[in-house]
Parts: sequence; structure tokens; C-alpha cells
Amino acid sequence: MHVGDKVVYPMHGAGVIAGIEKCEVLGEGKSYYVLQMPLGNMKVMIPTDNVDNIGLRDIISEDKVGEVKDVLEDKPEKASGSWNRRFHANLDRMKTGNICDVAAVARNLILQDRQRKVSSGERRLMDLARQILISELVYACDKTPDEVEGWVDGILAKNVYTH
Repeated sequence: MHVGDKVVYPMHGAGVIAGIEKCEVLGEGKSYYVLQMPLGNMKVMIPTDNVDNIGLRDIISEDKVGEVKDVLEDKPEKASGSWNRRFHANLDRMKTGNICDVAAVARNLILQDRQRKVSSGERRLMDLARQILISELVYACDKTPDEVEGWVDGILAKNVYTH
């Protein structure tokens, strides 16, 4: 990983490694990647020695964007169990860092919310999944956040499958 690389940090989304900073934590000097996120103008610091454990990965290639589109167009999975159980299953799925899993969670929750409002916990997860999805697609497609949001919303608007 180098300064300028576009990467995905699971549960946070995509960003660009803007720099490497050394900080002292509990008397110990550590190096951190400074990740600049495109949405919310947020900066995240990730210990350079912990990159493999947290699942930091490269942005998907442009040809994988078609797979994401297929997931968004696909029939949503039937919501079953309590909202709490669904929430944890969706959270675990998002933690994988796989863009198709994140797209499926976003699709399922957005379409479910259209039919009957989801719980506040699921709404936060829905918003997070959507944000993570859009942040990576911004880099994969080389588009603005507004363009990607419009594209994703357009696909989901056409997804008329019901549970």
C-alpha cells in the first residue's frame, strides 16, 4: 500500500491513502495510513502493521461493477426472523468487505424499507451499506458521488421485486 492508492476499509468504505503519519500511542511510536474518504470529507487513520487483519483491500476493477449492478437488480432476499437477528446477519455480511455482499445488504434493506419501514437500527445499517457501496463505486467508475448515487437509485427504483 502506497500514498495515492485507492482502497476499501470494511465498514467505513473507500478512500485514498493521503499519507503516512507517525504517532505516539501509549509511549510507543506507530505508523498510520491516513485514509481520505470521498463522502463526508472524513479522515481515518489505520495502523500500517494491522492492514492485513482489518481487511484493507484494493478498489474493485471496472469490470466487477457489472456484478454489483446484477446484485442490485436481483430479487431481494426474504426478510426472516426478528429485526435484531437480521441486523446482526447483515452486519456480519458487511464486515466481509465484499462489495457484492454490501450491495445485497443495501438492496435488501432499501427494498424492504419501501414496503414497510425498517427499524431504526436497520435504517442506520441501510444508510451505512449505501454509503460504503457508493464510496467504492465512485472510484471504480471514476464518477462523482452524486452521479453514482443517481445510478444506484435508478437501478433500485426499477427493482420491483417484493418479498
